Amino acid sequence: MTGEIVWRPNAAMVADSTLTAFMNKLGVADYDALVARADDDPDWFWDSLIEHLEIPFERPYDRVRDVSDGAPWATWCVGGTTNIAAACLDKHRGTAVEDRVAIVWEAEDGARRQWTYGELDRESCRLAGALRDLGIKPGDAVGLYMPMQPEVAAAFFAVARIGAVAVPLFSGFAADAIVTRLTDAGAVAAITVDGTRRRGNAVAMKSVLDEALARVPTVRRVIVLDTGTAPIALDENRDLDWRAVTTEQPDRVDTTFVPAEQPLLLVYTSGTTGKPKGSVLTHVGVVVRMALDFHLCFDLREGDRMLWMTDFGWVVGPMTVVGACFVGGSVLLAEGVPDYPDAGRMWRLIQDHRISFLGVSPTSVRTLMRGGADVADYDLSSIRVTTSTGEPWTEEAWLWFFEHVCKRQAPLLNWSGGTEVGGGIIAGTVLHPLKPCAFAGAIPGTGADIVDETGEPVGPGQVGELVMRQPSIGLTKGLWNDPERYIETYWSTFEGLWRHGDWASRDEDGMWYVHGRSDDTLKIAGKRTGPAEIEGLVMATGKVSEAAAIGVPDPISGQAVMCVCVPAPGVAADDGLARAVSDAVGRGLGKPFRPKRLLFVDDLPKTRSLKIMRRVVRAIVLNEPPGDLSAMVNPDALDGLAAAARAGEMG
Repeated sequence: MTGEIVWRPNAAMVADSTLTAFMNKLGVADYDALVARADDDPDWFWDSLIEHLEIPFERPYDRVRDVSDGAPWATWCVGGTTNIAAACLDKHRGTAVEDRVAIVWEAEDGARRQWTYGELDRESCRLAGALRDLGIKPGDAVGLYMPMQPEVAAAFFAVARIGAVAVPLFSGFAADAIVTRLTDAGAVAAITVDGTRRRGNAVAMKSVLDEALARVPTVRRVIVLDTGTAPIALDENRDLDWRAVTTEQPDRVDTTFVPAEQPLLLVYTSGTTGKPKGSVLTHVGVVVRMALDFHLCFDLREGDRMLWMTDFGWVVGPMTVVGACFVGGSVLLAEGVPDYPDAGRMWRLIQDHRISFLGVSPTSVRTLMRGGADVADYDLSSIRVTTSTGEPWTEEAWLWFFEHVCKRQAPLLNWSGGTEVGGGIIAGTVLHPLKPCAFAGAIPGTGADIVDETGEPVGPGQVGELVMRQPSIGLTKGLWNDPERYIETYWSTFEGLWRHGDWASRDEDGMWYVHGRSDDTLKIAGKRTGPAEIEGLVMATGKVSEAAAIGVPDPISGQAVMCVCVPAPGVAADDGLARAVSDAVGRGLGKPFRPKRLLFVDDLPKTRSLKIMRRVVRAIVLNEPPGDLSAMVNPDALDGLAAAARAGEMG
């Protein structure tokens, strides 16, 4: 890392920011003072935030926070009733926002549709009425197996409006993954489409759901949207056509106000072994955390148009819809992937739709920067703010994006947290200067810190575990049907602290860095390091598109470094590349860290959020069981990895 400041907010941006307005209202001097006051008096902070955001409550809460059962089981807005549909849609009725665009959709072939807030509200109400008529009650779990299109937002808000629980499912899931999640959730209904298109091919979805539901007897009803993409067969005893059941429903239905901590989303994340983990996110938790993170920290506001290419089965999908709709902005939902039908698709979407708020993952940026499209050919001047989450950045990719996409004008704000947190723990803000790959610091109300193996805070330049000293309002309500696993996974390492599972550090200027998952840690020659540090050196050669650094057994040192790499386009996977990679790591970290083995493959296994699955890489290389693979977006990568491992390519 260069450690050099490459961007500073100008005075106008600081003065005009939503975060400054909030701090001025509270009478705090600056961001550090806000974080410190929130740490010292969490009840004051969350109460003030909820009041400032004007979160609608039918019945006001009695207490903003109750930690009498301990931090892991904190409860929020005790006694209050609310609904996220009221906070994101109902409040816009009768205002100028009602006629503004809420959702824009663009297909792979360029076809477009858009809905105003009034249209999204009406569609969600009609579907909510249909769900009620089908007997779906508050607390019932409803699977959402849909691609990113306007109807997925309507389905989400319809489920929320009646107090049911949405279970988002990745649109690329096979039947087994669906069975696991819907069975664990006890789902009674599902909403799906006939199919979608990905890289020019029609991908059936209803037929995959049919296969899964043969093993999920609790699902009694399925609502199907027919888009003409794939053939469908309706089971007359279970399936209903979306348009048929919504046509006669009223444009407005009553919103069911539920206890503030009523589950809203049951989001499954892949476990290392065993079944996936079901994070339970609540009505009040999701809306308050998305408003805090997107509206205040990232300055998302009314009139912004957001693009974050994702899937509704990854928590960022619902989060972007909630974030945009809460502030009265609009969100672009794009079918397919960023680099099809050509390498310039992402940049063309930004240009054509005048995107002002762009979200990315570092992995997707590394792919796009070597994809062959010249970013200079596109007008990206509409971009005001960019954000990123996922894998840690390499400095090369961060600087490329900041230079070519942000044009050194728009800030690139890193965001790190997770599904279980319901938002971020640390982030950049529009008030702070930027260094490559860095975070400004803690998000208020999280009590973020970095500690050593004894739970004591570490000093500048030292790497430790990222923790939270305070429960956040967005934190998962345990793990679905598995409270013991929740405590064991997040609260058992350090007494009273949430252990997030990431290595992090701070520099002398107080800026934070994330170095990768602590369960991916390598210990070489007595020194711990994260894979991101090694991978950054490999990527900096410019000869590799992606890399995964793992630790493998070594008879002499106990553990040695192994790098599995995807060569950059036009670069041969030969001895010359192996030497370049090995030399780069040796120069950067010292001789003990030179990879003892190198494998070159066409692709690395990734989750649907484009995080490299290093545990899977390691398992395949060592011929061990890989654990849960249901979140993998590219299972074909396993065959190439296994073949390369068998061939035993040596660097």
